[in-house]
Amino acid sequence: MSDTSAIDHGREAGFGDFVQLLKPRVMSLVVFTAMVGLIVAPVPVHPFVAFTAILFIALGGGASGALNMWYDADIDRIMRRTKGRPVPTGKVSEGEALGLGLALSGISVMMLGLAANWFAGGFLAFTIFFYVVIYTMWLKRSTPQNIVIGGAAGAFPPMIGWAVSTGGVSVESVLMFAIIFMWTPPHFWALALFMKDDYSNAGVPMLTVTHGRKAARRHIFVYTLLLAPVALALALSSVGGPVVLFAAVVLNALFIRGGWQLLRRDEGAAEADGYKAEKAFFRFSLAYLFLHFGALLVEASLKAYGLGGW
Repeated sequence: MSDTSAIDHGREAGFGDFVQLLKPRVMSLVVFTAMVGLIVAPVPVHPFVAFTAILFIALGGGASGALNMWYDADIDRIMRRTKGRPVPTGKVSEGEALGLGLALSGISVMMLGLAANWFAGGFLAFTIFFYVVIYTMWLKRSTPQNIVIGGAAGAFPPMIGWAVSTGGVSVESVLMFAIIFMWTPPHFWALALFMKDDYSNAGVPMLTVTHGRKAARRHIFVYTLLLAPVALALALSSVGGPVVLFAAVVLNALFIRGGWQLLRRDEGAAEADGYKAEKAFFRFSLAYLFLHFGALLVEASLKAYGLGGW
């Protein structure tokens, strides 16, 4: 990869440019789901330990983002969605992105192990490796199943949060993982539907490119159907309760309805109206995940007062 210096654009990289390297929007999802996993776990954690653990999990997520931007700089320059990132614009050099990513990876893993336990630290290290090596370097450019398998990296944070509390894995943490894992493909395929030729221009074999948009719509609908029983299973588990069950029923009914609407959409009509339904489904998919995990937090709060749970 060619290195593009920040001074090519007439100024030195600023603090905000390095923050953007960490993918703060993605980091917010990592922090929130990891925090939920930690809070709903059955073993209490000292508030200071919990705070430091979430901080280092966030740094680990940011490290993954920086390393992803370093490796994907070539295709990021081509795609409209990513060409404004710090590395493609030359605000941050590829070497700086690599150095920051490696440094934060080491710091986050070591400090999480010291602050919480080494199982959680090792889990964070594996998550960073999975996202950077398995997904970014291998799957993303080689198979239309890239986002299906690679989505596991984004689904690990609640399991890491649970591991901070318990030092291990349980059915409940696996179900939290499974919700994000099953949610990821329809979320990203909906994005691919209205990003038009970004992925094909960049040579990324997204499902919309390799199998066509109609096939992507079918897959989105199937995944909304498969996601519903996972959400219901979590609602009926020890971390669930009436609030989580209500959220699961309502949110999944709406998600399935949205998937069905996308399935029935004609491509010509979708393009003519600016992919409004696809964009609405994508936005709702973000709310879907935050509301699901928010319901777990509400349930945990009610349980603390002897009101929630089964």
